Order: sequence, then structure tokens, then C-alpha cells
Amino acid sequence: MKRPRPAPSLRLQLSLWLLLPLMGLLAFDAWLTYERAMSAAHIAFDRTLEASLRAMREGISLREGRLDVDVPNLALELFDDQAGPHIYYRIRDEDGATVTGYDDLPMPAEAPLRLYRTVFYDTVFREQPLRMAAQPLPVHDVGSAHTRLVWVLVGETIEPRQLVARDILIGSLLQELMLVTLALGIVWLGVRRGLRPLNRLSDTVARRGTQLDPIEQKDLPAEMKPLVQALNQYMDRLHGMVQARKRFFADAAHQLKTPLAIIQAQSELALRERDGERVREHMRLLHGTVRHASKGVQQLLSLSRLEPDAGYVPTLRPLRLDTLAQGVALDWAPVARGSDVDLGFEQEGPVAVAGQAELLQELTGNLIDNAIRYAGRGAVVTVRVALDGGVPRLQVIDNGPGIAPAERDAVFGRFYRGERGQAVDGTGLGLSIVREISRLHGATVVLGDTPGGGLTVSVCFDAPEAGTAG
Repeated sequence: MKRPRPAPSLRLQLSLWLLLPLMGLLAFDAWLTYERAMSAAHIAFDRTLEASLRAMREGISLREGRLDVDVPNLALELFDDQAGPHIYYRIRDEDGATVTGYDDLPMPAEAPLRLYRTVFYDTVFREQPLRMAAQPLPVHDVGSAHTRLVWVLVGETIEPRQLVARDILIGSLLQELMLVTLALGIVWLGVRRGLRPLNRLSDTVARRGTQLDPIEQKDLPAEMKPLVQALNQYMDRLHGMVQARKRFFADAAHQLKTPLAIIQAQSELALRERDGERVREHMRLLHGTVRHASKGVQQLLSLSRLEPDAGYVPTLRPLRLDTLAQGVALDWAPVARGSDVDLGFEQEGPVAVAGQAELLQELTGNLIDNAIRYAGRGAVVTVRVALDGGVPRLQVIDNGPGIAPAERDAVFGRFYRGERGQAVDGTGLGLSIVREISRLHGATVVLGDTPGGGLTVSVCFDAPEAGTAG
């Protein structure tokens, strides 16, 4: 069985993110320190090179047109403590001929412009890196007043310089490693102390149990406030969902309590009857009650799914509102005929909206159902779809008793049926569902009077975007 990976430690991650850049900075500083040490070593050792070159210069003379060279011991003893035998020199005349020393010891790439001026340069001689000093100087023959130009070159291997630079680097690295170690300890303690508010927040959330009240943001660091705000928003949404579930259970209990009691009473009466016809009458009433309860449960489930706290987001696609409404009207035509209601459909050209077909069908069906139930027998109900002033509009118009203006806001509440609705078989949820479906589509529901008497329910959608087609 594969073991679960341990949870990553925020403290360890913060420490690593600080340690890795510090190590990179330490490496970069080590390179800079070594370069500075080599530069300092060059300055110090170049003085020795120049002193040796001057000592050698004292041993050069011109006699009867011939160069004599006597390299003094002092010129070589200057290097005994540093380089031992790794010393190279060369004295050459102005024609390039070597008077003494190593013939292939390289000259500087750029010759100095002034006499007696020493030029220092790096080169490789016999596969060894050398630090060289070169100086041009005139040599005078006192007897003949003749003067010749002579080059004096002295070089040494750079091991002594590297040793000095390495010693400086090691000392600097030890000091910096000690400082980095202390800095990491301080950072570790700082991170540990800085994470205390997060630990306190974790303990606070753990102790809350099932409470969904907002977390207090008092005395919180500024960096943690966005996290706490996000937690509070999440708990607010969760609280809304919990309240929605509680409302659903309360509504279900309210809606089913009476039908279940009636079903029980009617079934008991049916069981007591011996007359088949009376049993059939009780079963017919029982069937009506069950159908009423079933419709109420379906509407409750639909309303619970659509309300804002449920977080439901419909999939809106371009569709023809007139075609959809006409199809729903045809489906309800048999119900209208059975209730002696004249159900008609009108449209003024094609009307396109962005919506979810199933929800708009449910909306239209609830409006037609309410109109058939409350308009009464012999009423005329018209489903109308039009584009009024560029605004798509779905209307269900009846010539029934209508709704008093004082009740038009209340009828959108759950289970509200008004005084006239008490005599009609219904649940009082139809307009609540219509309002929620309209909200999800960005539409508004308006209740108005029908000319000549009755109720007109208008659902106004947003104007369609250019190019939307059905």
C-alpha cells in the first residue's frame, strides 16, 4: 500500500526559500572576494616584481657597443620566500635578440610609450600562468656616447598569489558562513513567531464546530485579512445553503402535513367501505390528494434548486422564445379544454433570447397553470410573445378576477394564495418559481391589469445581442 505523502511544512518552505537565495548570494560574494583578493595580491606582488626588475636594471651596461649583463643576486633573492625557482627573466636588445634569459619569454602585447615605465601583464609560458613585468630602458656607453634600447622582462608563477587569495577567501567564507548560520537561526525564529497568528486562526476555526458566524478580524496581520475575508465569504455561502435546506424541510413539512393526513383518512375510509362504488369514490379522492401532494413536492424541489443560496447557475444558450412558448401552450391545451378555458397563442415575429430551455418551459408552464386555475371556467387565456421596443417579452394574459394591487408583491412569496386563491386547488409556489427562473435569466416579472379586467403577467428579458439568432 502506497504511503500518503507528508503534508508540506510552510515553515520549512519559507526557510528553504530564504536559504537557497542566501547560498546563491554567498557563492557570488565568494567569487567577488576571490577576485578582490587576487587584485590585492597582484598589487602586493607586482611591487616585488618591479623591485626585482629595477635590481636587474642596475646590472646592465654598454661597453664599446656591446651589452654586458650582470644579474645581481638581489634580483632573484626577492622571490625566494614566495616562488623559489619559478622565476623567469629575459633581457633583449632593440633588435629583438635575447642578451640573457629565456628566449621565448613573451613580450607585452602593447609596448609602453615612455621609457622606464613598467607594464604588468598576464601570460602563459611553458603551460604555466605567469605574471610579468616589462620595462624599456636606454643604456648609455659613456666612452662613445652611444645609446641602445634594452627590454628587461621578469615573470613569476602565480601560485603564491593564489595561495594568498585562497587564504583570504577561506577566512572570509568562514566568517560569512557563521553570519549566514546566525541569520538562518534568526529567520527560523522569526518565521516561527510570524506564523503564530496563523496557528491561532487554525485553533479558532477548529474550536468553532458547526458555528458559521464570521471570524473576527481584530488584531490580525494585514497579510491574513484576505484569507479570513475569503473564509467568512465561504461560511456566509455555506450558511445560506444550510438555511435553504432548513427552509426546504420546513416547507416540505408544511406542504405534506395536510395531504398526508387526508391520504391516511381517505385510505381508512376506503378500507371500511364494503360498497365498491363508494370505495371507488374514496380512491378517486385519494388519487387527487396524492397528485396534489406530488405536484407540491416537485415544485418544492424545483424552488429549492433555483433559489439564490443553492448556487445554481443555468447554461444560457440562444433560443427562440416564441417557438418555446408555443410548444408549451400546445402541451397545456388539453388541460385548458378540460377546465373549459380558451387557451390561445400570439406572436409578433421571431423573438430570440439567451436562456435554458428546460427552465423557460417550466416558467411558461407555471404561468399558464396559474392562469387556468385562477381565471376560472369560461375564461380566455392568451400566451403572447413579442419584441416590444427591442425588449423580448413573454406575457400570459387572462380575463379572470385578477389580483388586487396590494397583493401583487405578496403573491411571489411561498404558499401565499390570497383570499380568492383559497377556493382553488393549488400550492402557492408557482409565482415563486417564476420569479427565481426570471432572476437566473436576468429577467423581471411584472403583474399588471388586463384591459377589460383580468391579470397580465409579463416577463421582460434583456435585449438580445447583435447577431443572436434562433
